[in-house]
Amino acid sequence: MAAAARRAGRNPEDIVLMAVTKTFPADSVREAYAAGLRVFGENRVQEFAGKVDSLLDLADAHWHLIGHLQTNKAAKAGELFRGIDSVDSLRLAEKLDAAAKARNRKLQVLIEVNVGGESQKTGVSADSRELEDLLHGADRLKSLEFRGLMTIPPFTENPEDARPYFIKLRKLREGIAERRWPAVDMSVLSMGMSYDFEVAIEEGSSCIRVGTAIFGQRATAGH
Repeated sequence: MAAAARRAGRNPEDIVLMAVTKTFPADSVREAYAAGLRVFGENRVQEFAGKVDSLLDLADAHWHLIGHLQTNKAAKAGELFRGIDSVDSLRLAEKLDAAAKARNRKLQVLIEVNVGGESQKTGVSADSRELEDLLHGADRLKSLEFRGLMTIPPFTENPEDARPYFIKLRKLREGIAERRWPAVDMSVLSMGMSYDFEVAIEEGSSCIRVGTAIFGQRATAGH
């Protein structure tokens, strides 16, 4: 991380390392916490619900949902997580806003962008009506804090092949910021995983989501 930041003339301290703990047990989370990590990403609401009770004493740990969220699980997600990094529709944002309002809390969210236009992946298109709807709707969703964008580029063996997609997300973020939406903060650019995080940092990522490089290979597919 530090080497990639230096190559880009950036301060390594400006980049958050999120430990992706999906499929790993609570003991693995505790080991990462003991090593100094404080931001954790989970993919599924039900999986995290099954281990959160054994992690409640980690008071300053920040839990984020980075996987696709169905609207019927929005209320539970709003209860369990500090941030939802995969918002891909205004309807989902409205459900999360209602859930956060009911608990008298603020919920941080990122808009997930499908930069590769892959049909098998969730996320809004960079030039879609869904993205515009989210930006327009942010002002009335008072219990949500729109913090930026997230993406998962098409997987390739060569990390350099991900660079155009990271550039695309960065430029999209810059374009949104220039429009000065009153309730949208574009400070977070969440991109980069175990195999391509150095390229992501070089292209402006402020949060990398790393699982395999920290915990080793999972029993199920993932990065």
